[in-house]
Amino acid sequence: MQAVLELVLPTGVPGLVIVLLIISSILTSALTASMGIGGGVLLLAIMALVMPPAAIIPVHGMVQFGSNANRALMTIRHINWRVILWFLPGVIIGAWLASLFLVDLPLPLVQLWIAGFILLLCWGPAIPKVATGRAGTMIAATFTTFVSLFVGATGPLVAAFIKQQQEGERLSTVATFAAAMSLQHAPKAIVYGAAGFVFGEWLGLILLMIAAGALGTWAGLHLLKRISDQRFGLIFNLLLTLLALRLIWQAASSWW
Repeated sequence: MQAVLELVLPTGVPGLVIVLLIISSILTSALTASMGIGGGVLLLAIMALVMPPAAIIPVHGMVQFGSNANRALMTIRHINWRVILWFLPGVIIGAWLASLFLVDLPLPLVQLWIAGFILLLCWGPAIPKVATGRAGTMIAATFTTFVSLFVGATGPLVAAFIKQQQEGERLSTVATFAAAMSLQHAPKAIVYGAAGFVFGEWLGLILLMIAAGALGTWAGLHLLKRISDQRFGLIFNLLLTLLALRLIWQAASSWW
């Protein structure tokens, strides 16, 4: 049994860390499924504490791909497919551009941009219908996909955008967001694989975290059905605001 575990799990990662990551996958998936947002960023913060820096973004991207795909399948009848139809081309363009420009972006500045957009979408006036239409959706997908391949923190921005599109209806917001993020995380395997990251060394842990996340998603969706749209919208905006403030704090801390 020990030999099998050593074969499928990454070398050099303590067993307690692996257990922590699996439990974290359950809890953060439940959080996102029930509240619509927050789990991915929380999981990223946990992984940053216990994993090698070079593995954080690619492994997190694959785990989030599996978690969002599970959530999309469980809520498939609530997905707004017209949004996804125009989100997909933007994902492809954004990933292609990122593969051409694998450079270090000014992280604090990007964090402040993302935080500003999140706060505007949550608490500012409703954005014009044209901005959430076909062209706006494709532009948003292109921008967020490009940035996500470098900073891994655009989920809250996509969530705020999708919430405005779906006018706060909780099930369509969660379902459409899950489908959109599944598309956005998928190219990370190609981009980081081409850049030399060896996914095979982490595949066992990735699959275990995805399986654990499915359990958390199932539990979280049952809780979501008990929440009204109004309460969901308030909690959703508050969580997004906290995530935006966290980005502002991180940006400010890097300049001190």
